[in-house]
Amino acid sequence: MAAASPPAEAAVEEESLLSQPLLQQHEEQHHTLRRSASNTTSQLAIVGSNLCAIESLDYEIMENALFKQDWRSNRKIQIFQYIFMKWTFCFLIGLLVSLVGFFNNLAVENIAGLKFVVTSNMMLARRFVAAFAIFSSSNFALTLFASLITAFIAPECAGSGIPEVKAYLNGVDAPAIFSLRTLLVKIIGSISAVSSSLNVGKAGPMVHTGACIAAILGQGGSKKYGLTWKWLRFFKNDRDRRDLVTCGSAAGIAAAFRAPVGGVLFALEEMASWWRSALLWRAFFTAAIVAIVLRALIDVCLRGKCGLFGKGGLIMYDVTSADIPYHLWDVPPVILLGVVGGILGSLYNSLLEKVLRIYNLINEKGTFFKIILACCISICTSCLLFGLPWIASCRPCPLDPSEPCPTIGRSGNYKKFQCAPGHYNDLASLFFNTNDDAIKNLFSKNTDAEFQHSSMLIFFVTCFFLSIFSYGIVAPTGLFVPVIVTGASYGRLVGMLIGSRSTLNHGLFAVLGSASLLGGSMRMTVSLCVIILELTNNLLLLPLIMLVLLISKTVADAFNGNIYDLIMRSKGFPYLEAHAEPYMRQLTVRDVVTGPLRLFQGIEKVANIVHVLKTTGHNGFPVVDEPPFSEAPVLVGLILRAHLITLLKKKAFLHSPMPNFSDAFKGFMADDFAKKGLGNGDRIEDIDLSDEEMNMFVDLHPFINTSPYSVVETMSLAKALILFREVGLRHVLVVPKIPGGVPVVGILTRHDFMPEHVLNVHPLSLRSRWRRLRFQWPSWSKIF
Repeated sequence: MAAASPPAEAAVEEESLLSQPLLQQHEEQHHTLRRSASNTTSQLAIVGSNLCAIESLDYEIMENALFKQDWRSNRKIQIFQYIFMKWTFCFLIGLLVSLVGFFNNLAVENIAGLKFVVTSNMMLARRFVAAFAIFSSSNFALTLFASLITAFIAPECAGSGIPEVKAYLNGVDAPAIFSLRTLLVKIIGSISAVSSSLNVGKAGPMVHTGACIAAILGQGGSKKYGLTWKWLRFFKNDRDRRDLVTCGSAAGIAAAFRAPVGGVLFALEEMASWWRSALLWRAFFTAAIVAIVLRALIDVCLRGKCGLFGKGGLIMYDVTSADIPYHLWDVPPVILLGVVGGILGSLYNSLLEKVLRIYNLINEKGTFFKIILACCISICTSCLLFGLPWIASCRPCPLDPSEPCPTIGRSGNYKKFQCAPGHYNDLASLFFNTNDDAIKNLFSKNTDAEFQHSSMLIFFVTCFFLSIFSYGIVAPTGLFVPVIVTGASYGRLVGMLIGSRSTLNHGLFAVLGSASLLGGSMRMTVSLCVIILELTNNLLLLPLIMLVLLISKTVADAFNGNIYDLIMRSKGFPYLEAHAEPYMRQLTVRDVVTGPLRLFQGIEKVANIVHVLKTTGHNGFPVVDEPPFSEAPVLVGLILRAHLITLLKKKAFLHSPMPNFSDAFKGFMADDFAKKGLGNGDRIEDIDLSDEEMNMFVDLHPFINTSPYSVVETMSLAKALILFREVGLRHVLVVPKIPGGVPVVGILTRHDFMPEHVLNVHPLSLRSRWRRLRFQWPSWSKIF
C-alpha cells in the first residue's frame, strides 16, 4: 500500500532536496556515496503458480556483417512472403481464437447446464440433500480436475494470464508461458474451473489463450514437428512475435465478449507497451475475423444444434431501447455510483493483493497444498451458493411475467428452488446460474420489483469476497466477469435504494454499477467504455458510462494502482513503467552500474569464452579490441550469450589469434543466430570440446552487434530508462565521458532500472523519493 503524503513541513524539505544534486546532498550530510558490488534484485518471478527464472526479450535489430549480407540477399518475392505471412498469421489467429472461444462457451454452458438441470430436478422432487450432494460433488470434481492438470502439467496456467502476457509485451520473457501444453491446459482448465461454479471468469484465460496461439504460430517453425519451411525463418525474432502476441490478446477479448473494437482498444490501452499504426491495422483485422466467425457459429446454435447452450453463452447483454430517458437530476446518482465504485474497486485490489501474498506462501509449500487450497475454496463456494438462498424469502410470481414463472429449464429469472408452487426464490435466480446468466438477470429491464434489497446485498457481498478468494488458486481463473457481476449487483442495489427518485430503471443502474467497479479495479477508460457498449448493444448509455468510468478511475487512483499492475508486482515481474521516478533524475547511469564487468577480445580464446559462460549468467558481453589490433582499447560491439554458444557449437575456431577474412562466414547462415522458438535453446553445458579446441581462438568480429545502443556515464538514469523502454532494449552499454581509459564502464539491463535495485544501491534516495498522494486503508484491512 502506498504511503500517505507527508506533512507540509516534510513536503517542503523534500521539495528542497529534489532541487539539489544527489551527491551534493550526501556531501552536506557527511555521507559517503556507496555502491553495491552487484545487482541484488531478483531475476525470479511467479509465473502462474511456480517460481521461475526470467529473462528479457531483445527487440534490437542486430547489425553486423553476416546479417547485412543476409539482408542484401533477400529478393522482392521474399519480402512479399514476409508481409503476406504477417497477415496470414493474423487471419489464423482470429480464426483459431474464435473457434476456441466458441468451444469454451459451448462446453461451459453444457457442463454447467447439465449440473443445474440435475440439481433443479432434485429440488423439484424435494430431495434437498441429494441435490446438495450432486451440486457440491460435481463442483468439487471439476475444481479438482482443473487444479490437478494445472499443478502437474502446466503451472504457468494458474490465474488469468493477463499479467504474464502484459509483462511479455513489456519485454519480460518467462519460460513456457506460451507453450503448446500451456495452451491446452489453459483451455481445458478454464472450462472446468468456470463450470465448477467458482466465481471466476473466462475472459482473462481467453487473452492468455489468444497470446499462446499467436506465439506458437509466430515461433518460426519447429524442427520437432517438421515445420522448417524457409519462409518461416523471418519470424524467428522477438519483434514479430511481440506484434503477433498483441494481436492475440486483442482477439482474446474480442472472442470472450463479442467485442472486436473493445478488444483492439484493450490491447492498446492495457496490454501493449509499444504501438504503431501498422500494428493497429493487423489487430483490427484479427478482431474482425473473430467477430465474423463467431457470428457464423452463433447462427448454428440458434437452430438448436448446441445442446444446452443457453442464453448466457456468447455474451451479449442486450439492453437496447428506443429511448432511455435521463435528466439532470439523474446525474448525482451516477456520480455517486462512480465515487463508491472507485472506493470499492481500490478496496477490491488491496484485498486481492493481500490474499495473493497469503496464497503464495501456501503455494510455496508444494503441489499438495495448492490442490488442497483449491478444493477448500470449491467446498466453501458450493456451501454458500446452495445455503444462502434458503435465507431469502419466497416471493409470489408476478401477474404478467416476461417469462414462465417459476423458471422452466436451467436459466431464467424465476428459480423455484425450495418455494411453493407459484412462488420463486430471487436469490437462487442469481446463485443457481452461470455468471453470464446472472448478469443477464441483473441487466434485465422491466424487472424493478423482481429482487429484494436483502437478496441483492447478500449476493453483492458474496460475489465480492468469493471472486477475491477464488482468483489465486492453482487453476485458470479470470477477473473480468466476476467484477462485472459484482458491480452489477452493487449498481442494482443502489438503483433499488434510490427508487422512483431516478428515471433510470434498475437494469441500467446495474450496467453503470458494473462499469464503475471495472473502472475502479482495472483503471481502463476508453476500452472498458467500448466493451460495455458492445456488450449491452446500447449507444444511448455512452455519456453515463463515460462519466462513471472517469469518476471511478479518478477516485480509485488516489488509493492504489490497477489490479493487473498490483498482481505483476506481487509476482515479481520487472515491469518498466512509461515514466521514470523523479529521484532517478538525480542519479546518473554510472551511479547504478554494478560489477564486475566481463569483456571479450575481438579474437578470443575458446577456453576463456567457455569459462565466462559457465561462471556467469550474463547474456550480453562487450567486445573490445586492444593493441596490436588497435592503437588503444576500443569498443567494437556487443555479443550475446546465445550467439557465443552457436559459435562454439559450430566450432568455427582459429589456430592463431589472427583474423581470417576469407572464411569468416563459412558454414554460417543468419538463421543460425536467429532467436529460438518456444523450446529451450542450446546450453554451454551441452557443448563438448577437446583440450586442443579449448586452446584455439574465435574471431568474434563478423558476429557482434557493431552498433549497440550506448549512453555516456553522466546521463541521468531517468533519461536512460526512457531510451531503454521506448526502443525495447535488453542491454545498454555505458561508456566513459572522457576517452582514453577502459572503453566501456558497464552494462545496464532491465533489472538495473528497478526501484528496488536503485534504492538498495542508494538508500538515501528514498528520502527524496516523490510520493504520490494516496490514502491508506484503515489498519483493520491489514489482517488480510
